[in-house]
Amino acid sequence: MTPPCEIDPLEARCAAIVRDGQGDAAHDVAHILRVVSTARRLAVQENARLDVVVPAAWLHDCVTVPKDSPDRPRASRMAAAHAAGLLASWGLDPARVAEIAHAIEAHSFTAGIPPRTVEARVVQDADRLDALGAVGLSRCLMLAGALGKPLATPEDPFCEARPPDDSRSAVDHFYTKLLGLAATMQTSTGRDEARRRTDFLQSFLAQLRSEL
Repeated sequence: MTPPCEIDPLEARCAAIVRDGQGDAAHDVAHILRVVSTARRLAVQENARLDVVVPAAWLHDCVTVPKDSPDRPRASRMAAAHAAGLLASWGLDPARVAEIAHAIEAHSFTAGIPPRTVEARVVQDADRLDALGAVGLSRCLMLAGALGKPLATPEDPFCEARPPDDSRSAVDHFYTKLLGLAATMQTSTGRDEARRRTDFLQSFLAQLRSEL
């Protein structure tokens, strides 16, 4: 294991990169700030190294690929490569660069890369928690609106007689991804929080069903 380094100067550099970058409706600076905060909390609970977790959380979306782009499955690998180049240019130890890059590439749901370290598991959980609960609901609806998708498919809004297809509506995305995220959590702290946030999404769907 490589020795820990001072994290504050590195974090300041990472934060500057993020604040100068471009995101989308669901992957803006506010999303990154939340992921950093959650990752820091999970790292403490799970005894993960902050000097890997925090820069990985800051840079996990340093390359943004639109959700409807064919390159979307490669987004986390692209972000990891870009982050690794930045970190190496700043003189970071190569072993730590590799650890941070792995945590970035493994965070993505779409990429399907298994996290090999506790630090990667923490970053993955932190990012997925931001897709759940009230924040996750808001992000889902904002992104659907930005992509011109309706709230629900009128003929079968809750995917009861058809396979869910999140290219069709915001509600479909609950069934293709969001409601299954709790089962993918890698840490005990993340699983507990994911269950609470998933309960909120289920309550929203129940309320929406009664109104529709």
